[in-house]
Amino acid sequence: MIIDPIADLLTRLRNAYMSRLQEIKLPYSRVKADILKIMKKNKYIIDFEETSEENKKFLSVKLNDVRITKYIPTFKRISKPWQRIYIWSKDIKKSRNGKWIYIVSTPKWIITGYEARTLNVWGELICEVF
Repeated sequence: MIIDPIADLLTRLRNAYMSRLQEIKLPYSRVKADILKIMKKNKYIIDFEETSEENKKFLSVKLNDVRITKYIPTFKRISKPWQRIYIWSKDIKKSRNGKWIYIVSTPKWIITGYEARTLNVWGELICEVF
């Protein structure tokens, strides 16, 4: 059985938004923290912080209130552990309405699609958020 931590992160966020939760707790990983940093910068979540309980690290994520915003973000995993999808900077689509982003793992670490396009770097297309 293959466990995909990024797909787990996206599924937990999706389920929390659908359940209208205010906060969720996730197992810690550096990749997840970087993805959440991008989501916070683009206002898909309010905030997140690293917490520790009984020698285990967790990420505590505060979500946007769906009742106020009336918008539930959609998270779609593109590249999977058994099928990697790589993309060149010129092939990254531009967001026409500014509502969605790509999250790309590049040699310069995890950045958004428009940052990868600006820096002219290629990478693995992790997911899209809209």
